[in-house]
Amino acid sequence: MKMSKFEKKFGKYAIHNITLILILCYVAGYVIELINPNLVLYLTLDPYRILHGQIWRLFTWLLIPPSSLDIFTIIMLFFYYNLGTALERTWGSYRYNVYLFTGMLFTVLASFLSMGCVYLIYGNIDQATASVLFLQGSMYFSTYYINLSIFLAFAVTYPDMQVLLMFIIPVKVKWMAILDIILLVLELFMGNLFSRFAVGAAIVNFIIFYLTTKNMFHLRPKQMKRRAEFRHETRRSTGITKHKCAVCGRTEQDDPNLEFRFCSKCNGNYEYCQYHLFTHEHVK
Repeated sequence: MKMSKFEKKFGKYAIHNITLILILCYVAGYVIELINPNLVLYLTLDPYRILHGQIWRLFTWLLIPPSSLDIFTIIMLFFYYNLGTALERTWGSYRYNVYLFTGMLFTVLASFLSMGCVYLIYGNIDQATASVLFLQGSMYFSTYYINLSIFLAFAVTYPDMQVLLMFIIPVKVKWMAILDIILLVLELFMGNLFSRFAVGAAIVNFIIFYLTTKNMFHLRPKQMKRRAEFRHETRRSTGITKHKCAVCGRTEQDDPNLEFRFCSKCNGNYEYCQYHLFTHEHVK
């Protein structure tokens, strides 16, 4: 895929293996919960308290794990790690970073929009009520829905990949994704105000990605395999070779296992196979 201007300019700043960093944030969150469960209340994405000076909440909500710690949670974290690393390899670190950070940004915006909606519906509410209401609502703005959006993006990229449901039943991820979409839509219509905004942020992020997948369709594994096979067949049919030994004249078509290297001591671009790389006479 052709790199965009933004990717050319900012691609070098992309965070590699960002899925692992996100999971390490969860680990830190679990440690905090074990040490002092009440401390988590000071980390949530609470727009009311952010506007009252607790700016750190704009970032610390990423430490709050999506669920309580048990064996199934650990399995799910490994599962999402594999999903994220697969997407990063397919899309590239820059595009995967953009997808994650966009989801986080939409979640932050959704939390403030939910607060504005509360004041729009109920008018001015007293400080004590607002403090309790928005603290409770902040629990819905977590990375749970961001993880779901990662899974949906994975399903679009690898629709026919099979996973073992309950370690037994093989299911294609596209069917699991359809079920997740149905559940998200139900929650969007049947949940409370805060959950609707949280779900909406994840859905908007996924929709933006989905509308641009045509530009990344060639990155899907099947398409990449087909292109590689096409290039290989084209080279075979046209006789075009990429490597040729300057001594024996053999190419990769003569022996696909041959390795070729350029000699740094020769004047000019002379390439040699593995049998003549160290035995040829240097061209001066």
